[in-house]
Amino acid sequence: MTERFAAIIPEPPMLEVQNLEKHFSLSGGRKIHAVNGVSFQVQENEILGVVGESGCGKSTLGRLILRLLEPNQGKVIFNGTELTGLNRKALHEKRREVQMVFQNPFASFNPKIRIEAALMEVARYYGMSVTESRDRIAKLFADTGLTDDLLYRWPRELSGGQLQRLAIARALLSGPSLLVADEPLSALDVSIQAQLINLLKALLKKQRSMVMIFISHDMSVVEYFCGKVAVMYSGRIMEMLPAEYLSGGENSGSRKALHPYTISLKASAPRIESFTDSSVSCADAPSIIKGETPNPLILPKGCPFAPRCPEAMPRCTEELPEYKEVSEGHWLRCWRS
Repeated sequence: MTERFAAIIPEPPMLEVQNLEKHFSLSGGRKIHAVNGVSFQVQENEILGVVGESGCGKSTLGRLILRLLEPNQGKVIFNGTELTGLNRKALHEKRREVQMVFQNPFASFNPKIRIEAALMEVARYYGMSVTESRDRIAKLFADTGLTDDLLYRWPRELSGGQLQRLAIARALLSGPSLLVADEPLSALDVSIQAQLINLLKALLKKQRSMVMIFISHDMSVVEYFCGKVAVMYSGRIMEMLPAEYLSGGENSGSRKALHPYTISLKASAPRIESFTDSSVSCADAPSIIKGETPNPLILPKGCPFAPRCPEAMPRCTEELPEYKEVSEGHWLRCWRS
């Protein structure tokens, strides 16, 4: 009897974020409200995409999860350990398990150090021997399609695609269980983007236990690459949904994006058919987002998207919508749900 009931108990999440908040203090007592009460869970071997316009808090959220920034409130629990509660020594020991790929590959490497020295420095930081370090580097170079001659070159001698692959290899050098990739494909050629996406997918399949946070502004890439998606606006998650819901149409029932912001964000992405099919007009598409993002110095009383929302009603400007689960795995912050 005990075994039968134990079988239906869900597995605990590998990563859990609880009510995470971050503000940056300015002169005169002013505050920039960057992340405002974000909560979510990520299961083992799952990829969570985080999307939204510039300034919505995506990158700040990624840095808070890894404690590259200290939160003002909230918890980050990874594999049963509360990262936000660790002291400096314990956090140092945990760093091997949590890594980040930064947006700008040219700023990710010290221009005065050759590539091999930069990678060996990381390996030494995590206590690897020289032999182990070189074995790991050789394997990662093979996995990422990089050639050994790059080890003896300076960062300035490499292309953006090469440096980004090196940044990914460096992040994976310690064998992390949590990887945060912050806009890793921005400013790269489309062919290089496709190569890196396929590379990350292949590398993740080789890891037995891992989660990944993939921060991007490209809805199409997120839809293809991720299992579920968090849509952020003004430091809050407005909708959390399975990635396949992003392509849901009118006949998809509840299996589609429901928040007006998510729908508008998806509609704002260029589509080939809009240029090649004369039967497709702007009138047939959902409303493209108009207006400007809210001032981060002021927390709005109601829904932060209300001033730009085509479906806003009086209540939207007065009360912040509750963040609730509308169907299994689909969370929404909207009064019209």
